[in-house]
Amino acid sequence: MQINDKSGLTNYQASPKRYNEMTYKRSGKSGVLLPAISLGLWHNFGFVDNIQNARDILRCAFDLGITHFDLANNYGPPYGSAEENFGTIFKNDFKSYRDEMFIATKAGFDMWPGPYGNLGSRKYLISSIDQSLKRMNLEYVDVFYHHRPDPDTPLEETMGALADIVRQGKALYVGISNYQPAETQKAAELLREYNVPFILHQARYSMLDRWVEDGLLNTLEDNGVGCIAFSPLAQGMLTDKYLDGIPKDSRAGKNLTYLNTETVNENIEKVQQLAEIANNRGQKLSQMAISWILRQKQVASVLVGASSSSQLKENVKALDYLEFTSEELEQIERVLS
Repeated sequence: MQINDKSGLTNYQASPKRYNEMTYKRSGKSGVLLPAISLGLWHNFGFVDNIQNARDILRCAFDLGITHFDLANNYGPPYGSAEENFGTIFKNDFKSYRDEMFIATKAGFDMWPGPYGNLGSRKYLISSIDQSLKRMNLEYVDVFYHHRPDPDTPLEETMGALADIVRQGKALYVGISNYQPAETQKAAELLREYNVPFILHQARYSMLDRWVEDGLLNTLEDNGVGCIAFSPLAQGMLTDKYLDGIPKDSRAGKNLTYLNTETVNENIEKVQQLAEIANNRGQKLSQMAISWILRQKQVASVLVGASSSSQLKENVKALDYLEFTSEELEQIERVLS
């Protein structure tokens, strides 16, 4: 929703109906309710992208009741630019809505040159959160994640840094991402010892990538931690895009990172069968893929990216069909097995 001020410039005013339709789920045993669908800013929000389109997507998301926005220090490209663009848009459009927003960022992957710009040292994590807050024009984030395990830094140092970031008021909660079940268990024990609210584990999860079901979801439930799933559409495979072949301008057609023609060809028969099940449910394949993840009680939210407002609206329609019959689930399992 937009209104024009006396100067003729466009200002944003959130829709008064923004909380009417969105589904919210509790993150583990915390007090935090997340929108069932959250917006990830991994792609389409960097300096190489159109900032007005990014602004339109963010406004659309908030008007749909999406309160959770997920970033990382190195999202872009270039590194840091997604946070900086978000900060610009936040300052102009969302500052008065800060207490309604749940904003996340992360550190753990390559960010700046030298030995202190990567992985999980105290030096890196505290420097990174300070930089991220400055780029985003924020006093704090709602959750700060360690983005991946560091095999060489003691976990006590990494988790201790997260604890101190909360104590310094730079984050309200902490999370981890891409940790295996045993690593997650140890992290949970340390953070409990440090009396720090550990509420989220961000993990890759889709119909075609179910590793979290092999112990991680149970570990999270045992520790009262929610799961937030990223890549729910398997880099676009679980959409209508590849049902009739591989378009030359697609991610797979260009053999871009994370998806190539070989991977699509290996999975296309399953994707076509899943699309037929989705059609019988009255959904698009992408919508069913999101609904299927949300059926897991441990999953607090599903992260989706968006290149346009219309794409985001289409994904949110997944919430219209969250229930599965036992027959539908059996059909899906037969396809995926």
